[in-house]
Amino acid sequence: MSAPRILTGRVVIATHNAGKLVEMRELLMPFGVEAVSAGELGLPEPEETGTMFAENAAIKAIAAAQASGLPAFADDSGLCVNALDGAPGLFSARWAGSSKDFSSAMARIAAELDKRGATTRRAHFVSALVIAWPDGHTETFEGRVFGDLVEPRGSQGFGYDPMFLPDGYDRTFGEISSEEKHGVDWQSGNALSHRARAFVLLAQSCLQRPV
Repeated sequence: MSAPRILTGRVVIATHNAGKLVEMRELLMPFGVEAVSAGELGLPEPEETGTMFAENAAIKAIAAAQASGLPAFADDSGLCVNALDGAPGLFSARWAGSSKDFSSAMARIAAELDKRGATTRRAHFVSALVIAWPDGHTETFEGRVFGDLVEPRGSQGFGYDPMFLPDGYDRTFGEISSEEKHGVDWQSGNALSHRARAFVLLAQSCLQRPV
């Protein structure tokens, strides 16, 4: 098994999602890595045909690396609700429709839970991060955060954040600042969000530690 590669220089963030782009840039900033988005380079969005988060992240990262000739960094993430058999899961973005209306998507989740007479609102976010190099080499990392679904509160973050109350907190992701949500304590390696937790693993393998 080959040793992980160290990522330096310029990298493509393979996303057209403005919220993810902001979070990824903030995570990469301490490492001195210059990040450009797939959208800024005019790269097309590949069809996500995977059956797992890591597969879809790899599809996006590999496509961006091959099109740009640069290492590419992609995330695939979603909300998995226990009482809905893991839905919306891989289809988290699709539940918001082409208009990206997550207010409707959150209302749909609440309606589905009510329809099933669900007695639990347990859920978790998953983030799979993949780095792909133009020669086809990839590295994959995954993070999860568990909590409960509540009435949407707050306007921070994006997507399903306002309805997700992480374990141990009395504020939803929609009420928590971006710095607290995906900040990393590099002394302990602790992080709150699913994306930040995956990023800690990625950084430990593929990035030079910040000074």
